[in-house]
Amino acid sequence: MRLPPAILGNAEEVLREILRFMAPADVTLSRYFKDHPRLGGRERGAIAECVYAILRNKNFFTEFGGFGTGASATMRRLVLLGMAEAVGVESLGGLSEDENDFLARIKEIDRSLLPPKKRANLPDWLYDKFVAQYGEEETLQLAAVLNTPAPLDLRVNTLKTDREKVIAELATAPIVAEPTPYAPTGLRVLKKPALQNLPLFKEGAIEVQDEGSQVLAQLLGARRGEMVVDFCAGAGGKTLAIGAIMRSTGRLYAFDVSEKRLSKLKPRLARSGLSNVHPVVIAHERDAKVKRLAGKIDRVLVDAPCSGMGTLRRNPDVKWRQQPQDIVELTEKQASILDGASRLVKFGGRLVYATCSLLDEENDGIVAQFLAGHPDFELVPMNKVLAEQRIPLEMGDTLKMLPHKHGTDGFFAAVFERKAGAKPAKADEAAEADE
Repeated sequence: MRLPPAILGNAEEVLREILRFMAPADVTLSRYFKDHPRLGGRERGAIAECVYAILRNKNFFTEFGGFGTGASATMRRLVLLGMAEAVGVESLGGLSEDENDFLARIKEIDRSLLPPKKRANLPDWLYDKFVAQYGEEETLQLAAVLNTPAPLDLRVNTLKTDREKVIAELATAPIVAEPTPYAPTGLRVLKKPALQNLPLFKEGAIEVQDEGSQVLAQLLGARRGEMVVDFCAGAGGKTLAIGAIMRSTGRLYAFDVSEKRLSKLKPRLARSGLSNVHPVVIAHERDAKVKRLAGKIDRVLVDAPCSGMGTLRRNPDVKWRQQPQDIVELTEKQASILDGASRLVKFGGRLVYATCSLLDEENDGIVAQFLAGHPDFELVPMNKVLAEQRIPLEMGDTLKMLPHKHGTDGFFAAVFERKAGAKPAKADEAAEADE
């Protein structure tokens, strides 16, 4: 069944706004769909996939699609290329002979013969950074996967059910799901079905969460009855996973500076059945609410604000919205947040620093800086942590999950332990003296 020709006009309209890069693409799309309620589910899906296909392939499409005269013709051709990539040419109705010929010509191009930088479909600055870290061959492997849609992963809420029961119940929908290789309560769903109306979802038995994100929650090693903080909780995906690991015992604080983000946790929390989670809005990492808990927390997770370069399969606009200067500003923020969060950790307690970035300066660079300024903390080798959590991954001192190697989003994590009886860092002493 072909899509109505008018859908191309809708896609052009929303694409113009998205390519200004003034807001995240998913936010712009959501607002557009809200303003156009007559668009059906199939049309919305096609428009969204078209936009994401354009964002993933922007360099290639712009170079080979810009044959029209004027901005309007170029935008039309971008949309044609995006739709052809997302739903197939055969799904498009109302195309002219010239447009069909144009799509046929583009389809014949062998992209593997393009120069490496063009093949990668990344901004020049990001491509150069990746090559410096991974080398050209691995960068091309990484970019190839980053330029494909992400799979749909679920986390099974073990307070309510188990993985085998969920697989069986999904099969009756019928939805095919298989266990994830690393996260013990994860499932990977084949295709992308609507889940919101399923009883499993409504009852809080499943949550949408990338497998890599689930692994980060495991690394914290939270135990029953402990005091735990998710320092940058956001909408609470990891908070809910940690709460389930704690079997809804102890006390789990979900800190975030955004009341809007934390508000998204409330309905998820209500479905989850957890009673140990306490969402708290903080002004910054030095907030009095944070200081009151200094030295009292068993485990702290810092999933720091970052460039998000590990999530390009889901958020391809990120690579075009971020600039090199943004990374510099982010690393300053990351170092400050990690320093603030570290003050919560009791002696012998665990601190996990994590990002969904693939850039060394946001990852290893922050770890080295933190250890240099905090002699009261030591790095726990990641292989030791993974073995302790029975996660079948081989890593060095830190966790580096890569889309082209592990099938997850890109994630980094380092685990620190506060040495028993060690003196706090000088910065801590100065802060305490100020209070």
